[in-house]
Amino acid sequence: MSIEHMLSVPIADRDAAWEIEFLKELGRGSVAVVNPDPVQGPDGWPYLLVATGGRKAEEFEPVITVARWLASRGMGMVLNPEKPMPDFVLPFGMIWNFVERGEFLTLAPSVRAGALEIQNGQKLLTGAPSRVYLPDAVRSVLKEFFQRQKVADPRVLMISAESAPTADSQWDLAFSLESLGSPPAQEHSGIAEAIAWFLPTHYSVALVSEKAVPGFVSL
Repeated sequence: MSIEHMLSVPIADRDAAWEIEFLKELGRGSVAVVNPDPVQGPDGWPYLLVATGGRKAEEFEPVITVARWLASRGMGMVLNPEKPMPDFVLPFGMIWNFVERGEFLTLAPSVRAGALEIQNGQKLLTGAPSRVYLPDAVRSVLKEFFQRQKVADPRVLMISAESAPTADSQWDLAFSLESLGSPPAQEHSGIAEAIAWFLPTHYSVALVSEKAVPGFVSL
């Protein structure tokens, strides 16, 4: 099924199954850049505007080529922005997940964005995020973001509450509250959601105090 055929489905009828299939098709397709200069979206993040049709054939480039360019610059992508409502908005995390893993959307257990509740005496498995999980280029983009927020040394740690984790286990990418300046609790959710824009949708983001869990490392 072609991209244009899938986009003929009314937005109200585009369910989770449609999204999965559309993103697979998009990864195999081509797009035309509407404007070479990125724009700031309503959410405050930078996006490249692209079209899936209505352009000359020579204007189209493979999506993977465009995605690689975006991944190196920390940008997202908006499909068909000239419509009353764009057909799809891809944050940076989906872009680099596609470049690194060949898929915009990686299916996984439900994700968490916010505070991670840790019980007294609870056993945890922890470790530094690998370069596969969090590539150097992505770390650089994240560091630039944190520097703009006046965070000089963000610290991270992978945390799992499971005693025998598997490939499908729930791991959280935790950010040290202390390294973020110990923001008040009412800001934690918003901070986690902002960080989540830079990460694939199947990643869980949490803010954790180093007083509760030791071992955080510099991003």
